[in-house]
Amino acid sequence: MVIRAARFNIYLCFLATGVLVTGCLTARHEKQLATLRIHLEVTATAMDFSASVPVFREQPVMINVDREPFLTEADVASAKVVEDRGGFALQIEFDHSGTMLLEEYTTANTGRRMAVFAQFGKTKEESRWLAAPLIARRITNGRLIFTPDATREEAERIALGLNNLQEDKQKGGK
Repeated sequence: MVIRAARFNIYLCFLATGVLVTGCLTARHEKQLATLRIHLEVTATAMDFSASVPVFREQPVMINVDREPFLTEADVASAKVVEDRGGFALQIEFDHSGTMLLEEYTTANTGRRMAVFAQFGKTKEESRWLAAPLIARRITNGRLIFTPDATREEAERIALGLNNLQEDKQKGGK
């Protein structure tokens, strides 16, 4: 009788270990994340402060931008895909510091462009310059809305990835 009870406990132990290992593997599923960089259009310089970047895939337009972005995903409060004139647009809402920076840069640089870069996956095709909207006026509400050079699915992935980063930031994570 004692031998059977010990054998039962060994089987139970193996079963519990298997459940724990399987449970741990499913918990490792990574969240989808995205990065966002917004650069200001600048005049080309002999120094390495600017870079020429291709915006749009089908008919690329080369734009000289400052190498350092003035807004990043760290400044994003939320992102979503919105309907816009028979299509869709990406709406990025910035936190307080991002709103202040957006207002400052759009006030001082009317007539220039902002080049928007995003990475929303691990392959090269999932990272590119999405748009270069013209700064027509000062933006005071902290919302940047633009039509990205992306499919709706890609735009949804970018919004989801930026929102996941925001969740992690609120939880005190990454």
